[in-house]
Amino acid sequence: MRNTYQTPVLDEVDPTTGELELEERHSLRRVAGLSTELTDVTEVEYRQLRLERVVLVGVWTEGKIADAENSLTELAALAETAGSQVLEGLIQRRGRPDAATFIGRGKVDELRDVVLATGADTVICDGELSPSQLRNLEQQIKVKVVDRTALILDIFAQHAKSKEGKAQVELAQLQYLLPRLRGWGESLSRQTGGRAGGAGGGVGLRGPGETKLETDRRRINTRIARLKREIKAMRTVRQTKRSRRQASGVPAVAIAGYTNAGKSSLLNRLTQAGVLVEDALFATLDPTTRRTAAEDGRVYTLSDTVGFVRHLPHHIVEAFRSTLEEVAHADLVVHVVDGAHPDPGGQVSAVREVLGEVGADRIPELLVINKVDAADEETLLRLKRTWPDAVFVSARSGSGIAELHAAIADKLPRPAVDMRVLLPYDRGDLVAHIHRSGQVLNTRYLDDGTELQIRVDERLAAELESFQH
Repeated sequence: MRNTYQTPVLDEVDPTTGELELEERHSLRRVAGLSTELTDVTEVEYRQLRLERVVLVGVWTEGKIADAENSLTELAALAETAGSQVLEGLIQRRGRPDAATFIGRGKVDELRDVVLATGADTVICDGELSPSQLRNLEQQIKVKVVDRTALILDIFAQHAKSKEGKAQVELAQLQYLLPRLRGWGESLSRQTGGRAGGAGGGVGLRGPGETKLETDRRRINTRIARLKREIKAMRTVRQTKRSRRQASGVPAVAIAGYTNAGKSSLLNRLTQAGVLVEDALFATLDPTTRRTAAEDGRVYTLSDTVGFVRHLPHHIVEAFRSTLEEVAHADLVVHVVDGAHPDPGGQVSAVREVLGEVGADRIPELLVINKVDAADEETLLRLKRTWPDAVFVSARSGSGIAELHAAIADKLPRPAVDMRVLLPYDRGDLVAHIHRSGQVLNTRYLDDGTELQIRVDERLAAELESFQH
């Protein structure tokens, strides 16, 4: 099974793609053979994902065969995003994954034959494998085996740019790695030390000491604790900024959706943000927030967020919780769906599941079907029957963007108090404040000041009470 993509060559800068940042990322592609180990944990066996030629394998336990094939196609896209070439894909029908080897014994033999025939150096399993399943499969197939979780973590490690993003990814990697530590040959030997009884070694060097594995585990636990403290401090900064924004009365809109659904393209189209856009999974990890305004002048913020995926690893959800909580504190979630994808319904379910995990399922949602220019007419008709209230757009062509602007403005929280005020001409600060956080319905310029008919929240209404006209 092969699933390739090509980044289009553009003759002129496209404002929806963040082309300069895209060039920078392509100029820094990973060079095969260079280490990707965690810098602070250098002596443990981290499963480096220098993926070049891979075979995919999945277990179909429920649903239709089309669902299993879509899942494996997505795994192929993930593998290619990580920098590998997909040679073959195998699916086995089972009631549940095999406890010892993920796939059944007969399928292991078939998989080994495929690996030998294709010259693959890695097998990627469509699921999260236990340490024993990974070890057993590697022993029988004789090549490296990684699971879906390790693959996603590797992509996150490649794409994280901000200090917070890098810390979150490293935390997720270490939490995944900890139960999977195992020694190599001599690394299982004990370091001499301690003062327990025992002959040999001389003064101060008697006793069993600590195994290399125990040392690695202790060092990783120390690093995890430090990263959690750092992320907690960053979370406090994020909460302070959010509180300041909420106090200003500016509504917040979060763009959420499946990975590669076109969220960054949509943000660029709506705000000219210049955010990186790439036809790859998880191109965006670091959230971007931009201000924009509705047609009636109300200012609001739009935030891009990390993309979701089926079975998003628990480690990722936990590590990125502080980032994902931005969605939970929004006034509106713009849920972007890839209209050209073979299973948009599955994408919507996966996104809503993660939103529920971070407490964002109670936020008002506006469903946006993107990439309508890439979907056929029959598909669009089916999607319109399924989601009649959705807005259909194309971030690439600009189709439907005006309707999306109007739909967002319609769902934004409206200020609660209607009043008429007369503001002296030297109080331009109050006029600007009203424009920022309220709604101006009518303006008249009189001899003694500016008369405004406005709609504002209760807090601002109390400030303006002395100017009521």
